[in-house]
Amino acid sequence: MTFTPSVVRRGQWLMAVSVAAILSACASGQRPRAPVEDRPHPARSPAPTAGTPAPIVEAPRVPPGQENAGKPGFYTVRPGDTLIRVGLETGQNWRDIQRWNQLDNPDRIEVGQVLRVIPPGQDGAVTSARPVGSSRVEARPLDSKPQPAAPTPPAVATTGATPSPAAAAAPAAAPSPAPVAAAPAASPVASAAPAPTAPPAPAAARDGDDELAWQWPAQGTVVANFDEVRNKGVAIAGKAGDAVLAAADGRVVYAGSSLRGYGNLVIVKHNETYLTAYAHNQALLVKEDQLVRRGQKIAEMGSSDSDRVQLHFEIRRKGKPIDPTRLLPAR
Repeated sequence: MTFTPSVVRRGQWLMAVSVAAILSACASGQRPRAPVEDRPHPARSPAPTAGTPAPIVEAPRVPPGQENAGKPGFYTVRPGDTLIRVGLETGQNWRDIQRWNQLDNPDRIEVGQVLRVIPPGQDGAVTSARPVGSSRVEARPLDSKPQPAAPTPPAVATTGATPSPAAAAAPAAAPSPAPVAAAPAASPVASAAPAPTAPPAPAAARDGDDELAWQWPAQGTVVANFDEVRNKGVAIAGKAGDAVLAAADGRVVYAGSSLRGYGNLVIVKHNETYLTAYAHNQALLVKEDQLVRRGQKIAEMGSSDSDRVQLHFEIRRKGKPIDPTRLLPAR
């Protein structure tokens, strides 16, 4: 078969047109589309979301003892507190606080935890000295029982003395009215007996334990005075190794260096009201639970946790720091 030039030209034209159409389709971005299939996406979010709310909704842990927060005789732990500091702030032996709160590890207390700082069975307003004082006041009238014996014989003698012939019969008739007549006669004597009952003053003194005999814990001069905000005691200057003495009789409730800011520290509890603290020592000469006497050497002055050699001395009344110069003798 022979192709004429016109047929060849026509075929070339058709091919050129089809090529041009393909090129124009490619240029316009129109490509043959594959069939669309609706494939479900894997359920990634629903599965985890079912379990995630549990940790988010979990309630925060409440420190133990919150039911006693704010009650007298209880202490809420603050940031930086240790059991030793709690004892210093409340005037108690830290070992007693550990026992009262049944703490297995005294180093593990948390902020917000409420600790008992008085013996179980007591509230913050009761002191051990008050019942003793009240019982002694009630014992005074019991000691003055001899009064009823005094009024009875005189009352009988005066009433029965009027009929002299019946003097022998008078004692027989007197016993029945005697108790009745003796009651008004004994009232002035009984009223005079309560007057001398002046033991409330000693009871009040015992309640405050103010009868302690105090002495200065060191011989140096005071270089920093008491300040309720910046200085909870007084600073006494001296040389390294100078004697540090117990300011009054008592029992050592702490001897160590775990209370930040105090260095080598001794704490002595004198009674239910007062304790003293002796800080910045270079050596401790006593141990916990040791009894000490007033004037006994308990440490050597130093500069532990301090920028100079000094004794930082505190007196705390029921845990509250007071000015030591109010109790120490003048010098």
